[in-house]
Amino acid sequence: MEYRSEISEILPVTTLENELDIHQQAETGGNKSSTTMFILLGFGKFFEFQILLFLLFLVIYILAVVGNLLIILLVAVDQHLHTPMYFFLMNLSVLETCYISNILPRMLVSFLTGQRAISFEGCVTQWYLFAFFASTECYLLSMMSYDRYLAICKPLHYMSLMHSRLCLQLASTSWMIGIITSTIITSFMLQLNFCGPHEINHFFCDIFPVSDLSCSNPSFVKLATYVLGGMGTIVPFTLTLVSYICIILTILRIPSKAAQQKAFSTCSSHLIVVMLFYGSLFIVYVIPETDALKELHKSFSLFYTVLTPMLNPLIYSLRNKEVKKALCRTARKFSNRVS
Repeated sequence: MEYRSEISEILPVTTLENELDIHQQAETGGNKSSTTMFILLGFGKFFEFQILLFLLFLVIYILAVVGNLLIILLVAVDQHLHTPMYFFLMNLSVLETCYISNILPRMLVSFLTGQRAISFEGCVTQWYLFAFFASTECYLLSMMSYDRYLAICKPLHYMSLMHSRLCLQLASTSWMIGIITSTIITSFMLQLNFCGPHEINHFFCDIFPVSDLSCSNPSFVKLATYVLGGMGTIVPFTLTLVSYICIILTILRIPSKAAQQKAFSTCSSHLIVVMLFYGSLFIVYVIPETDALKELHKSFSLFYTVLTPMLNPLIYSLRNKEVKKALCRTARKFSNRVS
């Protein structure tokens, strides 16, 4: 088989033989959707660095999970953080914990054991969860920018406008849009037939590398993904952009430099997260994927799937005095109870 020579360099012999046996069984189904397993090539070209990559991504995963869980804990137990901004931040931390846990554990197992096979059902599930979390994060970031817009541009009416019921409605809307978007796109993906080849040149089941393996014409699925993906990214990005244009114009009209810095510091952390997330997302899904750019796309995918969930708690905690104070108060309470 022509793909045996390509993947034999990156997979252990025993693993390769087992996976190819599975694929040979899958091919017997003709041109129907008979594929039961895929191989995620991931970063197999760097096979000699697998243990190093395992340790690197393990540290990233621990930092991301611990950091986001810490923010969730602080917002939940510290009454000083019971405000709309930190309510949305807690939602973002919950999202990021689930987001990175959908992808990294499987990567870690593949680095450690060399097992890169993933079932068709597992691949579809991973894509569904990825699309769900990515769409939700886009809208959640736009809701956070709207919160900052009201806080800076309409400070006198902020508490009356951004009440607890509205916060809950905005957050719920973000999660519901994510569910609807991922459900529709995944339903299109399930219409594709797969009968070989089985190698996905990615570290997770992204829809475009997967659809390229289809025996049927994936054009409609790709078009639907672009349209729904555009609604899930362009619309919230536009809302975020408009909010920040209004915020910047308002800040520039403040006569005091000290007041300007204080106003900008309240939204600078969120702005950094938005730039990291959308910047890498647009590079991967807007710039056409040529053979020369495939590896570049794969590398930039790490930013919004792995690095952003790790950096979010660091950015919000290191640049936010309230979070630092809440951490100190919680640590003191805990130490007092222990002593």
